[in-house]
Amino acid sequence: MSPEPARLGTAALREGGPPTCVTAPAPEPPADQPGVPASSFPCLPVPDVFTALGSSPRGLTAPETAARQARYGPNVLPGAGRGQVWRRLLAQFTDLFAVVLLVASAITFLAYALGRPRDPATLQLALAILGVVFLNAGIGFAQEYSAERTAQSLQAMVPHTCRVLREGERRELPARELVPGDVVILEAGDAVPADCRLVEAQEAAVNNAALTGESDPVTRVAEPVPSGLMLEARNCVFMGTDLVAGTGKAVVFATGTATEFGRIFRLTAAAPRQQTPLQRQVAAMARRVASVALATGALLFAVRVPSGQPFVDTFVFSLGVMVALVPEGLPATLSVSLAIGVRRMARRHALVKQLLAVEALGSTSVVCTDKTGTLTQAEMTVVRLWADGVSHTVTGVGYAPAGEITDAGPVRELLRAAALCSNARLVPPTGRDAWRVLGDTTEGALLVAAVKAGLDPAQEEARTPRVAEHPFDSARKLMSTVHRDGDGTFFAYVKGAPLELLARCDAIDRRGTRTPLTDADRTQVAAAADGMAGQGLRVLAVAQRRVAGPRPPLGDVESELTLLGLAGMYDPPRPEVRDAVDACRRAGIRIIMVTGDHPLTAEAVARRVGIVREPDPTVATGSQLDALADDGLDALLARSTELLLCRVSPEHKMRVVTALQRRGEVVAVTGDGANDAPALKHADIGVAMGASGTDVAREAAVMVLLDDSFASITTAVGLGRSVYRNIRKFLIYLFSHNIAELVPILAATFAGFPLVPITAVQILAIDLGSDVLPALALGAEPMEPYVMNSPPRPRKERLFSAAVMGRVLFLGGIQAFGVCAVFFWHIHASGIPYADFTKADPVYREAITMVQAGIVVSQFFNALAVRTDRRSVFRAGLLSNPWLIGAGCVGIALMAAISYAPPLQAVFHTAALAPADWAVLAAFGALLLAAEEARKWVLRRRSAAPKGGRR
Repeated sequence: MSPEPARLGTAALREGGPPTCVTAPAPEPPADQPGVPASSFPCLPVPDVFTALGSSPRGLTAPETAARQARYGPNVLPGAGRGQVWRRLLAQFTDLFAVVLLVASAITFLAYALGRPRDPATLQLALAILGVVFLNAGIGFAQEYSAERTAQSLQAMVPHTCRVLREGERRELPARELVPGDVVILEAGDAVPADCRLVEAQEAAVNNAALTGESDPVTRVAEPVPSGLMLEARNCVFMGTDLVAGTGKAVVFATGTATEFGRIFRLTAAAPRQQTPLQRQVAAMARRVASVALATGALLFAVRVPSGQPFVDTFVFSLGVMVALVPEGLPATLSVSLAIGVRRMARRHALVKQLLAVEALGSTSVVCTDKTGTLTQAEMTVVRLWADGVSHTVTGVGYAPAGEITDAGPVRELLRAAALCSNARLVPPTGRDAWRVLGDTTEGALLVAAVKAGLDPAQEEARTPRVAEHPFDSARKLMSTVHRDGDGTFFAYVKGAPLELLARCDAIDRRGTRTPLTDADRTQVAAAADGMAGQGLRVLAVAQRRVAGPRPPLGDVESELTLLGLAGMYDPPRPEVRDAVDACRRAGIRIIMVTGDHPLTAEAVARRVGIVREPDPTVATGSQLDALADDGLDALLARSTELLLCRVSPEHKMRVVTALQRRGEVVAVTGDGANDAPALKHADIGVAMGASGTDVAREAAVMVLLDDSFASITTAVGLGRSVYRNIRKFLIYLFSHNIAELVPILAATFAGFPLVPITAVQILAIDLGSDVLPALALGAEPMEPYVMNSPPRPRKERLFSAAVMGRVLFLGGIQAFGVCAVFFWHIHASGIPYADFTKADPVYREAITMVQAGIVVSQFFNALAVRTDRRSVFRAGLLSNPWLIGAGCVGIALMAAISYAPPLQAVFHTAALAPADWAVLAAFGALLLAAEEARKWVLRRRSAAPKGGRR
């Protein structure tokens, strides 16, 4: 077994690398990673890289690999472990409703234990309350865990397998088995499985967008480079990035959380997640309800104890009052209602990982969206070609080579040269897959255009094989390749930025004839390029020349060129996005494009999809944002209705999100790279891309777009608004019957009646039996077609607003009046004095059965009443939600079983009701529906009246 990886000091670095290797001390590596600071590897010569990592060009041996796997662990990012699952389960019991009910259950158990004699009803109550807590916790945990497990199935950014040299043999292994010192073989199209130092590189280029946000390919070399920022080291490749061109061999120096990818993962995990508006409002509502319940229970206990009632009985009575005020079915109903929203969104390609985030989507007021892949199809497409002074239109969209070129003859040589000067490959569909490009998307677009012109890039490459290449360089802004023709001559093909390439040309191709390039020609070419750029197209120029041999110097290759023409391309917008943007406008949702692209490109795309309609939108770049203080940024966001933020970094995105939240906005942010993760987690709604996004981005976000489309965000917002409205419906439904449960108890107390009109066990039967299914049916009401025609609700608007409370009191008051009337009517009709009533008295059992049945029947009509705010339920259609009708019938059937089944009579102390009793209760229910319809009619009349009170 080889020794542990060496820990090189400053002296050792001086021996092997240039003086620039000696820099400020690097941070200590994690305890489970090699002792050499990662920042040292770029400046080491290749032999010293192997020495520092205790490896060799043949790779590691089996014993070395086993030892390092035991020391460093798997090459994975941490997921949800068992401990986290248990913490998530235990968190279900920290909800304030759960805490109140747990305390109530514990006290009830204590009262049962201290009671003499012990009352079985008290034990029943304690067990029932405890069962409620565990039921709610189980439902909430199951829904959240299911969503999290679905999200984990999207893990796709870090590659599953990679090619490794071990003991000199090339093997394909799971990426999780990599250890520091492994030699990895990389080819174009591979995802980099760990942080590595290149030891061999042949025309290699990587896409670092996942880490830096920069989508342009960056060349990579194997030679030592001066120390600097690790991500800028030109001889290192990093986990989560892609090799888009060339080949290479690299030695792993960091795995798992020790990688740059893992560092961002750790930072994201440490960042606090923002509470959703519903979380804040439910917590506030729970505090208020718990306070009222405790205060009311304590007050009644204080009133009844001096009257001579037994202490334990009075205590249990007070707990029953408290239970009556706590909506035990609310947590379960809320969880399942949100879960229904999650499933509906998943069917629309939006996976929501946290239940409460469903509602938060409905309150979104600003969407900060990137461009590529979200608004566009992420498939660069050539749409315009220019050659010999003539513009040619290219039809077709995407990578499928279906389309035509107007008069393709003059542009065939242009496209042939562009295809030869490319490293990308066009991959035909297999199975259900579509056409795709392996490599740089810009080069892929040129290949597709070449096929549309009737060329076969593979055959052209075979006839004119490549013998040399000068990769793209950001300083030159050019790429050149040298090819051997069939007759043994050599040609150089060059493509790149129009102005840079034009400056190196001295001739222009005129229908196959090389003609000197005049000043007028240069002006014409520049005007054509500017015209394409003004349309938001990315423009490349293509040129060629004959060279003397297979490996001419760069100066000879890129001089005295013959210009073949220009190619203009763009990333086409998704066809569904424009309608989605229009829907956001109608809904009062502001859209801000945040992109790393050029302002002209961003504005062109924004106009195509409808984000920009004004002639002069506000366009700000990252450098301009850097020059603004917070006050200036706030002013920019306040005054600009159509705002494009271009050439921005993830830090800029984070700052913009913070500024919008300061202004009271509910912000949704899209992102796909690891560098977007902090902004995604800080946003109210972080939206990651499922198809193209990184693991870190998906982990930080609360919603994942399975199709990467902006239209899915708009659909999810509409569903979120619908969920919020449905939550309000069942809140009114649930809390109104709580009043019907409490008022009879208070009336009996102050009337001097010694027993309760409804027991705690009966209350639990209503809350968790009769009422749950109708509440769930209300939570599953379909989305109204007009839900996206109104602005988002204010961030500070309460879920339990004054209007909601007024409606609860109105409906609950009618129910309370009805059940009080039937209870005291039964009691008075018997002629028995209050003091003579016992729990076993048949009249008393009939009376409390009437109270429970009265609440259940009136709730059937109440469920119909709360379906609409102002519109008549008869206009909406009584049968338009058949699940609600069915759920109400199930509740009444359950009540009938409690009334007539002897085993349930023994549990609930109920009695059989006569048909006349049911008729009276149905009449009270119909009265409630009629009263609510009258209230809605008044509201409609008021809203229809002209201002000033005149009609």
